[in-house]
Amino acid sequence: MNFIIWIVVGGIIGWLASLVMKTDAEQGMILNIVVGIVGALLGGWLLAPLFGTGTINQNDFSLGSMLVSFLGAIVLLMVVNLVRRGRTR
Repeated sequence: MNFIIWIVVGGIIGWLASLVMKTDAEQGMILNIVVGIVGALLGGWLLAPLFGTGTINQNDFSLGSMLVSFLGAIVLLMVVNLVRRGRTR
């Protein structure tokens, strides 16, 4: 059951991050899920120690973990935009 929640929450976080970074038209549902989950991994590695919380990948579905996962997804999209276009949006 946690796997399904993880996929759904990862998809929502990836979708929200793509809306913020204005890449939603370029991404589909599967890529939004991937961005949400990989962004949560990145957020857990970079941001979780700063905020003192976990991420959705650690089965921590608190508000702090959602924020860290969301910020990680935004950082991931910024890096992808920088590599693909030579600039962030």
